[in-house]
Amino acid sequence: MTTLIDRSLLDSLSAEAELAPRLRKHRNFHPGDTYPAHRLLVAIEPGSYVAPHRHLDPNKDETLLVVRGRLGVIIFGAENAVDRSIELQAGGEAIGIDIPHGVFHTVVALEAGTVFFEAKAGPYVPIAETERAPWAPVEGAPAAVDYLAGLRMLFP
Repeated sequence: MTTLIDRSLLDSLSAEAELAPRLRKHRNFHPGDTYPAHRLLVAIEPGSYVAPHRHLDPNKDETLLVVRGRLGVIIFGAENAVDRSIELQAGGEAIGIDIPHGVFHTVVALEAGTVFFEAKAGPYVPIAETERAPWAPVEGAPAAVDYLAGLRMLFP
């Protein structure tokens, strides 16, 4: 089935993200978790915490393209050292990033209504303990709020 990605779809997805407990919502274009190519839109609102992580599977490089709003991407080096903080903006100088497997990273929404397109290999496999950043709080932990605020400060 052909799916048009238009303003109406982005608006609807963003509205769902605003109401979601995690302040983000996915719209998958692949037919299921076992499909070999995952393609999805992610609406993410300020205040949504994506715990820093990496994908160890050599087939799990990840590409992100911002289609609306502004997204901060943080790449980490060893032990919580921020290697790079990159602002991606729809229609801006930098609109996307390709993150190789094995690299610790996270994203933060820099404005309401932000939506990005994500592509990576399937099948879906939950993040393993060895893929979680050991220095960062897990999602839902009380410390996550302050940690996210610190990440947000990387983007004036």
